[in-house]
Amino acid sequence: MAHLSTYFSLENAADGHDEKLLKRELDALPGVTSVSVSGRGCVAVDYDTTGVRQEQIRQRVQELGYQLRATD
Repeated sequence: MAHLSTYFSLENAADGHDEKLLKRELDALPGVTSVSVSGRGCVAVDYDTTGVRQEQIRQRVQELGYQLRATD
């Protein structure tokens, strides 16, 4: 079981509503232990690799209508 962190920048900046939506949806993924979304469009996710992969996190955010660029 590996614990990793990944960081993304949103191409389309998030407002308060978007931040809450992203946090709620990413927290629901199995293996995600922590989600932080800043007002400047930065997303940090801590996760356990036995439950989720970075690509699955990226895919979920894109399904929600956001474009991400990995920064790690």
